[in-house]
Amino acid sequence: MNETNSISGNKYICDSPLPKGLKKTIMNIKVCGITEMKQLQQLDGLDIDFAGLIFYPESPRYVGDKLPKKDVKKADFDLKKVGVFVNPELIDVLDAIDDYGLQVVQLHGDESPEICDDLSGEVEVIKAFRISGNEDIDKLVTPYDAVCDYYLFDTGGLQESLGGTGKQFDWNILKNAKIEKPFFLSGGISVSDAAKIKAFRHPDFFGVDINSRFETEPGVKDMSKVLQFKMALK
Repeated sequence: MNETNSISGNKYICDSPLPKGLKKTIMNIKVCGITEMKQLQQLDGLDIDFAGLIFYPESPRYVGDKLPKKDVKKADFDLKKVGVFVNPELIDVLDAIDDYGLQVVQLHGDESPEICDDLSGEVEVIKAFRISGNEDIDKLVTPYDAVCDYYLFDTGGLQESLGGTGKQFDWNILKNAKIEKPFFLSGGISVSDAAKIKAFRHPDFFGVDINSRFETEPGVKDMSKVLQFKMALK
């Protein structure tokens, strides 16, 4: 795990003791599926914490050649650029880290702890888990405990969940799990879920991941909705 960079610089809302220098504040927000440089700049201007670039070719939000690599790499953003991959080859992830200046990698498939470990010396690592409702959460995450910086829990049960279903799983499955690592909630979150998010309690709850419910079309975000959501979480 990249201990030097882990969590530092981001807002932290967990109830458990906070790392030195961090204060309880508003929810961390990750906006995933960005395909336009202008929108990346707008998210930074809105003080969004993480922006996800999807490197999964089967996703309708696949970054492909839509974003200029050099411009993304040299951009002086406060937000963290997250590369999202599904069962990738290690060399492809390393190339993307270098080409785009990624600070974080999200592994959203069936990746092993070993590939997380290989990447953890280069960037922060988010391991995503697709939840259908019957999982033993602690058993699921334990093999990744030493090699990841964050977890992300998304809706599972369907093949298309690799690219996002726009549907929610029952967050209550997480309440009795120890987890013991900062995690994001993901899957079908919309502006109308702000109150539900604020009411959700877990000592390691770190942030939310939003995507399809904030779009005008795949890969194009409605920034007014993003801003509305951010304000509603305060």
